[in-house]
Amino acid sequence: MKMSLHARLDRWSVSLACITWMTCLNSAQAAPATGHAIDGLAGSEFTFTAKAGSVSTADGNSVYFWGYAPGDGPAQYPGPTLLLVQGQQVAITLTNELPVATSLLFPGMNGKPSVTGGGTAGALTMEAVAGGPAVTYSFTASEPGTYQFYSGTQPDLQIEMGLVGTIIVYPSVAGVKIPNRAYGHTNTAFAHEYLFFLSEMDESIHVHVEKQVLTGQPIAVDMTRRSPVYWFINGRTAPDTMLGPGSEAPWLPAQPYDCMPIFQAGDDVLMRVVGGGRDPHPFHHHGNHARTVARDGRLLSSSATSGPDLQQFHFTVPSTPGGTVDAIFNWTGAGLGWDVYGHKPGDPLAPGEDPASHGLPFPVVLPNDQNLTFGQMFSGSPFLGASADLPPGQGGFNASGGFMYMWHSHNEKEIVNNNVFPGGLMTMALILPRQ
Repeated sequence: MKMSLHARLDRWSVSLACITWMTCLNSAQAAPATGHAIDGLAGSEFTFTAKAGSVSTADGNSVYFWGYAPGDGPAQYPGPTLLLVQGQQVAITLTNELPVATSLLFPGMNGKPSVTGGGTAGALTMEAVAGGPAVTYSFTASEPGTYQFYSGTQPDLQIEMGLVGTIIVYPSVAGVKIPNRAYGHTNTAFAHEYLFFLSEMDESIHVHVEKQVLTGQPIAVDMTRRSPVYWFINGRTAPDTMLGPGSEAPWLPAQPYDCMPIFQAGDDVLMRVVGGGRDPHPFHHHGNHARTVARDGRLLSSSATSGPDLQQFHFTVPSTPGGTVDAIFNWTGAGLGWDVYGHKPGDPLAPGEDPASHGLPFPVVLPNDQNLTFGQMFSGSPFLGASADLPPGQGGFNASGGFMYMWHSHNEKEIVNNNVFPGGLMTMALILPRQ
């Protein structure tokens, strides 16, 4: 049977992701994992240009979109992630190359941003008109946390088209950033942080808008008929979520942000989950519960000094449209009922190991090799950090003996690329033994 174009493209994408996994695993085996930081733009003054571009999807499609470009660069989906420090005075200058007026809103920032320039008054804020003068929005990043920014002009359409992004404000003392903390309190410390910007697109809306732009018609779309067919993490559909960032994937110029969490057992991993679209996206992280410490840039705290004492534990982050969640994930193998390292009772504890499971036997006897199907990520051993001989041509992408979990939308229709599985709002998390 002749393979369909979608199937061939999907197989190519999966093969490409496997190569990426192998590269990551080989790098991880060569050196201990170091603190992962989120990619973005630091500083206090930024220049955005609202313009059109194309988003690539892992099934080989290309979707017209509108996005915020940093300076004169290509439009990004989502917009550039801004990395700010608490107390900073921030100015963002917006120039508009789109055929419609657009603008910027910054929910969660205390006080109303001041606006200067040649904009016109819109329903929610001053707007940059098509081909008109720039508009500058200024505000103070007064509270640490994870936030969104997006267009305040016809947001039902313009957020769908891609005019949306993330702001991260790091805590500070006397204007100096506190390293490796989501908020000022010590119970928000982390070793690694990852952004999970969750969104969706209805391709038919984008095609309709593109046709109207090309023919010079007024932009008019019936948003009541919206039905998304693509779902994204950080602007990418799986398995492209697992490709490298920025220059490591130059064929994705509009989508520079990757998302493949890699960390060691026992590490605190900060998950910054952003509901960047119009739909809810329950984000399920296999392997363990996560400790939700903040929502919408506000610590879950009963008082100014108590830290996240109202924190909640979730096995699925309830990501809502326009909202953000900061959750801390930590994996030690606790609760599995067996020693993930294969220790005997008298062996010393490994760093990051759960003491309660130390020395407990593996609960099953593995079948003989000829009765097993070997996945590409199986190291030949069920134990963390261990590998064993594999039959020729079987497996081999996991020389470090890491454990891999799928992290994905728990709305199952969202883990496809236009009805082709696997894809969509999905990535993998790799847990490595501590060095």
